[in-house]
Amino acid sequence: MSSNPLAFPTIALLSSILVLVPLPWQLEAWNIGTCLYMIWTSLACLNFGINSIIWRADAINRAPIWCDISSRIIVATSVALPASSLCILRRLHKIITAPTLMTSTTRRKDAIIDLSIGVGIPLIQLVMQYVVSGHRFDIFEGAGCYPFTYNTPVAYPLSITWPIVIGMVSAIYCVLTLRALMRRRAQLAEFFSSNSSLTAQRYIRLMAMAIMEMLCTVPISSYGMYLNLTRYEVLPWISWADTHFHYSKVGLYPSILWHENHVTALAIEISRWLPVGCALVFFIFFGIAEDARRHYWQGLVRVASFLHLRRTSTRCAQSFCNLIHR
Repeated sequence: MSSNPLAFPTIALLSSILVLVPLPWQLEAWNIGTCLYMIWTSLACLNFGINSIIWRADAINRAPIWCDISSRIIVATSVALPASSLCILRRLHKIITAPTLMTSTTRRKDAIIDLSIGVGIPLIQLVMQYVVSGHRFDIFEGAGCYPFTYNTPVAYPLSITWPIVIGMVSAIYCVLTLRALMRRRAQLAEFFSSNSSLTAQRYIRLMAMAIMEMLCTVPISSYGMYLNLTRYEVLPWISWADTHFHYSKVGLYPSILWHENHVTALAIEISRWLPVGCALVFFIFFGIAEDARRHYWQGLVRVASFLHLRRTSTRCAQSFCNLIHR
């Protein structure tokens, strides 16, 4: 943890902006999975950044409605990032196995599937997590609001294992894509030469980014599940009423208290720094690449042209006014 309480929120809020920089041309190319990844990552960084500012010096429950929203954003983004990576790998696999130009009907169908995975799964996860939510939320000084999951056997299939399962499905797509990539190099060269929205370099960058996210998600989530099973008592599921008894409770944890528990401290720091790392890696891959620089240059040209036209129109108006006053 940084000794400067403003270090994390500054980096997190900056990351929430940087990851959205390539969004316009990703939308133009109908890269739904990539767009979802950018939006969810930005939302996660923004959420953690705001939390670390509001609760940088205490653990007072000063914004309960915000914590209700914030804790659910954490639940959703915990599966939304691996789900978005799954969408990316699914699309890359489809390109490699059927490298033909997509029609508008195919685009719409793929968009519906991607939205079902990248938005539908996080929404379902919100409902499932509420089943095993033991109380309203927790507040950690320096980190902010976090959801609380009652450590019961039911929690594992309903909530805890979802990122692992999604990551494993992504791993299958990854292996199949790499195998197909080795077999169909000639076809892909022809496809990329006729496709302006997806170049070979962008394909490789997408593949590398999705693999990196998968390699982070599966081990970290698996280790978190291992800690839940070994370091904390797994309590039996008795009933809905028992699990949600005194649901309005809010756990308040000063920084000195939760940092004494190294497992808790590690879990909190990883959970909030991981989306920041994802955002920065994404920007490095897609925000400073050659195609991105070309878009920046085009944007500067448009701005310069607009300012030139505006200056010219202003001069014309002034000349016209001077002519009238004569």
